[in-house]
Amino acid sequence: MLSVVGRRLATIVPMLLILILGVLLLMDLTPGDPAAIVAGDNATAQDIEETRERLGLNDSILERYVGYLGDLARGDMGTSLYTNRPVSEAILAALPVTLWLTFLALAVALLVAVPLGVLAAVKRGSAFDRIVSSVSAGAMAAPPFAIGLLLVTVFAVNRSWFPAGGYVALGEDPTGWALSVTLPALALAVDPAAELVRQTRGAVVDVLERDYVQTAVAMGIPRRVVIAKYAGKNAAVPVVTVLGLQAARVLGGAVVIELIFTLPGLGSEALNAVLYHDYPMIQGIVLVSAALILLMNLVVDASYTYFDPKLRG
Repeated sequence: MLSVVGRRLATIVPMLLILILGVLLLMDLTPGDPAAIVAGDNATAQDIEETRERLGLNDSILERYVGYLGDLARGDMGTSLYTNRPVSEAILAALPVTLWLTFLALAVALLVAVPLGVLAAVKRGSAFDRIVSSVSAGAMAAPPFAIGLLLVTVFAVNRSWFPAGGYVALGEDPTGWALSVTLPALALAVDPAAELVRQTRGAVVDVLERDYVQTAVAMGIPRRVVIAKYAGKNAAVPVVTVLGLQAARVLGGAVVIELIFTLPGLGSEALNAVLYHDYPMIQGIVLVSAALILLMNLVVDASYTYFDPKLRG
């Protein structure tokens, strides 16, 4: 497992370096002049040109790339062109919101999907199995933003059980924090939960049909013991793989959910950065998001090698 983790870690830095260069190239192709936005509506052509020079926008791609890497090595991600706030400070303030939202959504998805998937596999062909399969298929077709709007309408507008938007920090008010993240987390959890139900069911059904499981049952070992001790670990391999893919999707879907529930996370920062051509902020958010996804994939790879003895070493 250590060798697998080491190989994955060795690929993260080159991938991030290529990503930074790709972001710079894409921003050059994006319409609009950030210098004109920073200079203001009444700025003259000379003011705009001076702003471009001050921001380093007249430098070549290679000069900006090398300069950004040098600043990054010193822990400097630049300054926001829109708020004049250090990018690292803005990201550190918004990151906990997105991380909590992603973690809670995946936790809810796992807690709901794994038991339902296992029960559906054990009761394969029953009414319960058909209901779970149908509901999960329908849930996969529903976009998270539609689920979020439905939850707001039912539980915030009609019932007033939860706030319709806003965020309360965990350290300030744990109860208020829990209320503010419940609906967004549920909206994000539906899609990964539906996919995990299907994958868990399929994996457990496949394991239950194998000879060693049938032999264990024939020897009189209780079925629940066989499922927990023998089937569970082998069925976890495809489930863990899908969980890693879903983690990246949830992180991306958090952008829309944060906008619906007016949460001050990376999604809100990313939208403002795009609207105002805030290139340093865009670079920082893309870099941090990519690093998070790569780390999630690293955890999945490590878990995969744990559950699959063939990959240990």
